[in-house]
Amino acid sequence: MEIMERADLALVVAIQQHGSLVATAEALQMAPSAVTKRLAQLEAELGLLLFQRTTRRVAATLEGELLCEGARTMLDQFDALEQSLQERKTEASGLIRLAATFGFGRIWLGPVLAEFQARHPAIQIQLQLYEQLPDLSAEGFDGAVWLWSPRPQRAAEWTARKLASNQRVVVAAPAYVRKHGKPATPAELAQHNCLIARENERQFDTWHLQTVRGARRKASDTADAGQRVRVQGTLSSNSGELVRDWCLQGRGVMLRSLWDVQAQLDSGKLVRLLPLYAMLDADIQWLAPYRPQTPKRVRLLIDCLAEKFRHEPWRAPV
Repeated sequence: MEIMERADLALVVAIQQHGSLVATAEALQMAPSAVTKRLAQLEAELGLLLFQRTTRRVAATLEGELLCEGARTMLDQFDALEQSLQERKTEASGLIRLAATFGFGRIWLGPVLAEFQARHPAIQIQLQLYEQLPDLSAEGFDGAVWLWSPRPQRAAEWTARKLASNQRVVVAAPAYVRKHGKPATPAELAQHNCLIARENERQFDTWHLQTVRGARRKASDTADAGQRVRVQGTLSSNSGELVRDWCLQGRGVMLRSLWDVQAQLDSGKLVRLLPLYAMLDADIQWLAPYRPQTPKRVRLLIDCLAEKFRHEPWRAPV
């Protein structure tokens, strides 16, 4: 038996798609007699009937369905391989559409994107900032940089890559600490005026604090490793920046991502409370709709983001 060629795979897929040998010939720019002859040769070589013919329609047999399914997979692989090889000869170019959260996108992602684009002048970048993760596939985004990974109904529809670890830490202004003191344990946060972040109808008033890896604890603190604390306070908002402003004014205790408050901690405008603890549920992720072949420009960007953020540049030097 002769080996099937790529053109043969394309032929059987086209016949199934068009349901007619004449329409297939027109689509492939072949003579109808050539289509009929090659299909008959394939069936003879395989010893299988691939398509039932009637005067009006051609329909795949069970064996034909199986062949067409495999042929489509192989043709996709051929195309992906050719695209990958072609990209090696050319400069990365084209448009990248990204989504990101407001705070991280403005403070950390924006500067990295500008630097990346300067190194790849043939690439254009559009960055949209959101409070909630949009439907990336429906809205045509190549990906998103987000602070947690959503749980889609089917994981196969997504690709995700962790770019950096992140801690949400408990902080307050020195003025608040002077007036109200510091909590000695996570449980004591319930006695403090805590600033609550809201999103739509949801209030983030349960803080799950875990022992920071590598932190040294006293034996008496063992029972405090990993606690859920229900907090309360007189001020709440759906604006994280407003919550931070209140905290800087000494209005209460705040739970905030380290990347967002490290500068204030370094300057002394904020004080970290319960330094052995943090909320560890908001790692920085690359999220994207699944696609069999990621364009070169997007692959380069993902690698750049992973390299820039893996050392958590917002952390204070040890």
